[in-house]
Amino acid sequence: MDNEQIYSNQNHDYYIYILKCSDGTLYTGMTNDPVHRLKVHNQGLGSKYTRVRRPVSFVYIESGLSKSDALKRERNIKKMTRQGKLKLIEDKDLNEIDAFLNKYLNKCSI
Repeated sequence: MDNEQIYSNQNHDYYIYILKCSDGTLYTGMTNDPVHRLKVHNQGLGSKYTRVRRPVSFVYIESGLSKSDALKRERNIKKMTRQGKLKLIEDKDLNEIDAFLNKYLNKCSI
């Protein structure tokens, strides 16, 4: 792998996610390791918000973003109303999230 590929891969490995909390509320965040971040949230070591609303689960994920784009997208989603976030979630295929997580888990176990 040449330097350009390494830079490109590192530059676009950020994810935006929305979690559904145990009380039905939604939490939006960004990470470069979604599986680890979900684990941290569910251990009570993530954000203060999710700490008291466990367990949490993914209901939305966007992948392949640069850090800058992920920060902008996170900010935009956080500004959305609850109804806007629910529409975003509704439009995203949950099978796509499951497939992503399965692929990511298999990749990490190698």
